[in-house]
Amino acid sequence: MIPKSTPSFKFSRVGLTIVAASIILLSVLTVITFLNLNREQQMMKHFLLQEGLTLIRAFEAGTRISIMQGWQGEDNLVALVQETAKSPAIAYISVINEQGKVMAAAGEWRDSSTRPPVSQVLSHNIPLTNFAVQDSPKKIFEVAKEFNPGATLEYGWENWQSRWQQWCQSKKNGTPMTGRQAIFVGLYTAEFDEARKEDVKQALIMGGILFLLGSAGLYFIFLYQGIRVSRSTLADMELYTRNVIESMPAGLLTLDTRGRIVSSNGKMEELLGKPVSELEGKTLRQIAGNRQSQMEPLVQGGTDFVDLPLEYQRQNGETIPVKVSAARLLNKDGKWLGTVLTFRDMREIREMEEKLERSRRLAALGRMAAGIAHEIRNPLGTLRGFAQYFGGQAQDGSAKRYAELMIGEVDRLNRTISALLQFAKPREPEFEKVVLGELLTKTAQLLADDFKNHAVAFGLDVPEEDILLEADPDLFIQVLLNLLQNALAAVEEEGSIVLGARRYSDAVHVWVRDNGKGMTQEEQARMFDPFFSTRKTGTGLGLAVVHNIVEQHHARIDVESENGKGTTVTLVLPIHQGERRE
Repeated sequence: MIPKSTPSFKFSRVGLTIVAASIILLSVLTVITFLNLNREQQMMKHFLLQEGLTLIRAFEAGTRISIMQGWQGEDNLVALVQETAKSPAIAYISVINEQGKVMAAAGEWRDSSTRPPVSQVLSHNIPLTNFAVQDSPKKIFEVAKEFNPGATLEYGWENWQSRWQQWCQSKKNGTPMTGRQAIFVGLYTAEFDEARKEDVKQALIMGGILFLLGSAGLYFIFLYQGIRVSRSTLADMELYTRNVIESMPAGLLTLDTRGRIVSSNGKMEELLGKPVSELEGKTLRQIAGNRQSQMEPLVQGGTDFVDLPLEYQRQNGETIPVKVSAARLLNKDGKWLGTVLTFRDMREIREMEEKLERSRRLAALGRMAAGIAHEIRNPLGTLRGFAQYFGGQAQDGSAKRYAELMIGEVDRLNRTISALLQFAKPREPEFEKVVLGELLTKTAQLLADDFKNHAVAFGLDVPEEDILLEADPDLFIQVLLNLLQNALAAVEEEGSIVLGARRYSDAVHVWVRDNGKGMTQEEQARMFDPFFSTRKTGTGLGLAVVHNIVEQHHARIDVESENGKGTTVTLVLPIHQGERRE
């Protein structure tokens, strides 16, 4: 199961740019719309104020004309108001005296709570404006100022003043028109309201379009981010899968439906001895060649099997035992997409099996040898005693010489029997702390004369620091003596032998290296077998005993040898006997 991971969600620069641009455009649109509406409001007020003042000036001019032509009375004012208010843009016109009495009114004149009082209007030199609040769905802009038809006259003011006073003092129904008056003109704002509604509508449409564009941009941002996250997750999964495949101890190949190689891991390349560039796109038959008839089940594909034993032969002639398992690759619909092959290198397992078989044979030989040794050893003692007796009684020199020869052969046979008993039933080691350097020096001194007699250069490579080791000193010296004697037999005169040791972490390596004749592959495979020897006078038990003692020390033996170039035998021992070396 692939471990789950949640990639962090991060905006890209493109996404942040789109979001920032959308916010800025929306803010700009909002500000521009607000400024346009405010500007239109001010323009409407200015336009309606000018239109109202124009109507008031026209009304005052009509009043002056009626006065100058001699028309008198309130009826003339009412008629003039009614005629002027007939324009569809005018909501109402009303003239009110300073006592608050309506002198003339026409149109939709109603009381309003927002209308300024007459006294306030008469106290200002400039016209007052407001939006009148009435029980009407139509919005009305009101302009109010003092009603004074003669205020703009420059000449004939004395004559006009008398006429104005006379006109204002006329009566109707007993009500005199005296004092100052204020005029109120109400103008409809419907056209401007419609224009503002259209502007607001356009702004909303633009805002909606911008919102949709922004939403689409955000959607694509999240979609893009989702794609990035998916790509990142896919890359992580691919890396994880590749790491798992590359860390497999077995070789892996994937084939398509035509049997062509799609992918492989490093272990497979190492097993086949070919790089991936030479594997992809080829078939197993092309790689293995026609000589690999055992590959036919793999070439056919489409079938599952487990641990099919095969022998793969490399181009250099090396044969590698493998076990192959196959599993079909299916898609979600159950359709066959290809095959996965796993190759297990069986060389180490086969080597372990061979070692196990060797141990089994050794155990059987040991039991047999123990029985034979016990049966032979007792008669040997009797024969040696008789040989000594007859040698002592013999007067003839030749008889005495034959007796001594017999005693020597009996002793040699007794040594062979002792070695056989040691191999068959080795004694339990008695572990103690030993200084490895002293142990190696003592061993070298025991064989110093042999090296000198054979004219062999001997070297002792011991580190300066003391290496403490848990071992049985007698058994360990026996191992070293056997290895050095074998090396001495393998080298010629003026050859060289080196006995050395080093400590590596929690293990100690002790080696014997010579530049002698070396060993073949067959000799290396059988070198620890009992009674196998390449020397005519050898018993073939020395290395078998060495093998047993090394196993008792929970150690292992590594052998490197090349025919004609020498041999190196390395003992890998644990510092403490509780740390067994695999």
